[in-house]
Amino acid sequence: MASTRRPGTADQPRAGASPERPRPTSRDVARHASVSQATVSLVLGGKWQGRVSPRTAETVRASARALGYRPNLAARSLRLGRTRTALLVVPALTHDYFARVHAGASRVAAEHDFGVVLYPSPEGTGPAVDPFGSARAALDGVIASSMAPEALAALREGGLPLVMLDTDPAGDRAAATVNLDIADGMRQAAGHLLGLGHRRLAHLAADVDTWTFGVRARALTQTVAGTAGAAVRTESSDLSVEAALHAATRALTAEPRPTAVICDDDLLAAGACKAARRLGLRVPEDVSVTGFDDLSLATALEPELTTVRLPAEEVGAAGMRALLDVLAGRAASTPVLAVQLVQRGSTAEPPARS
Repeated sequence: MASTRRPGTADQPRAGASPERPRPTSRDVARHASVSQATVSLVLGGKWQGRVSPRTAETVRASARALGYRPNLAARSLRLGRTRTALLVVPALTHDYFARVHAGASRVAAEHDFGVVLYPSPEGTGPAVDPFGSARAALDGVIASSMAPEALAALREGGLPLVMLDTDPAGDRAAATVNLDIADGMRQAAGHLLGLGHRRLAHLAADVDTWTFGVRARALTQTVAGTAGAAVRTESSDLSVEAALHAATRALTAEPRPTAVICDDDLLAAGACKAARRLGLRVPEDVSVTGFDDLSLATALEPELTTVRLPAEEVGAAGMRALLDVLAGRAASTPVLAVQLVQRGSTAEPPARS
């Protein structure tokens, strides 16, 4: 059907139709926050430190959120020669710890108008293909867990800036590292059990050849060696509840039976608790159990799990800040973040007859 619109007239919106809302601009954000456009550019461009007060920076970010302002990243990328995108490589998406690492990295990235692409190594801790193949130019840098080393081989060859999480700072070629004080965490857990009077300990060790689990084993051995009459026996296990069930069963049926099981991970601790129940042992009356990570699983168990809390979100946030420093040509910090033992109901003094 031919159009009935008269020549020279514009199409009018239908009655009752809402006109499209104009996209807010940086000028709108400046007016809303009562600051200059230059200040908005500094804050939303991540260059405000030392030039704008933290209070003003937060006011600008709050105004941008309230208005729904989104910078034109494509135009900015053309100006900067960057994509403002980081790749985060983790062993698995189903693990609470790495989900929180992603949350922390994404929070800091958003504050600096960066995007984060999440890439899980499909075999957990095993080999993984290069997630972007020849499209490395689509990334500005990489943040990666040391538990997915093979996934990084091709990316290293591409020369992308790399920040490593939970890795040996002396042995890695990364531009920066972010670590947790894993050794202190294991010392806290072992010291707690030794302080309760336990002398026969079983170590449910993750059967994964990485720096972080090596640190745990060494710290446990050193701590136990400093206490007269104390000994530790190690059973290795894959990182699953089912594998830990079998490993803990072996440990708890050995003679003399351990009075405490100290685990490299909360999943392993869940398997240890399950093994104890199947053997007719009570936790903590007959055997104490400790974990590592403080996953949501720790408070789902009954009794709730004594474990070492790792600040996963801060690990991700610190990793993103380190990458931003590297990209800006600044010296990146290499923080070692404190960890904390959380005492709950799965530990107690050993049974009197032991």
